[in-house]
Amino acid sequence: MTPKTIVLTGASDGIGAAASRLLSEQGHRLLLVGRSPEKTAAVAGEVGADHFVADFASLAEVHELAERLTDAAGDDGIDVLANNAGGIFGDPQPTVDGFEKTFQVNHLAPFLLTNLLLPGLLRRGGSVVNTSSAAHRFFGRLELERLGDVRHVSARRDYGDAKLATVLFTRGLHQRFHDDGLSAVAFHPGIVRTSFAAGSRSGMRMVYHSALGRVLPMISAAQGGANLAWLLAGTPGVTWTSGRYYDRYRPTARVHSQADDPHLADALWRRSAEMVGLG
Repeated sequence: MTPKTIVLTGASDGIGAAASRLLSEQGHRLLLVGRSPEKTAAVAGEVGADHFVADFASLAEVHELAERLTDAAGDDGIDVLANNAGGIFGDPQPTVDGFEKTFQVNHLAPFLLTNLLLPGLLRRGGSVVNTSSAAHRFFGRLELERLGDVRHVSARRDYGDAKLATVLFTRGLHQRFHDDGLSAVAFHPGIVRTSFAAGSRSGMRMVYHSALGRVLPMISAAQGGANLAWLLAGTPGVTWTSGRYYDRYRPTARVHSQADDPHLADALWRRSAEMVGLG
């Protein structure tokens, strides 16, 4: 297996940290990104990786992060970008950029980071792996005219919208750049027993942090991390198919009806670009 240079966001905990350990053992070069300086440094120290701290609730920090990652990658460039950072938060709240926090952290910030790193990824014939969720199918319903609005519907709706946008973003990457050599995939890692939703008052907190969670088919962070590492270390077109959505290790057609709309994928791309200030 040829070693790759892999940027992995959301690497300080959960499946990101677990995937980092597996990928390090395989000899890949890792550039780890997390929000917590202490946790990110600890994981990076454990696996011998470079690490970077950024809060995706600030698009300015995403711009700075992209510059630091590009400099750190150097002439070798970046082979794989894993957009794994995300989460569900409490009551709807605006970021410093004025967008609903769950939507920005899960979609707008990864969208911006990917576009900023895109020239280098295209030069390398690279790939983008986006962590989505089955929640997109149950709770999402995109309304482009209200994209990123801070409104009180529900935290799970905000999360579902963001993860539906992740699937459509993946479709958009494939539509726009696969002929130029870029591959993109989105996946649901499974219901992972982590600290996910701990700071939320949504029903999803009850699923993950109550007696209910003990009777659901939950998997460990190590199992979810193995799924992520499989995609990151794999070969597009051989291990996985670009443009598809995977439920763990299998491509699946069980997606939200909006996720198969190429016109919506294009409209979402253009609207997201406007929101993050791309031309």
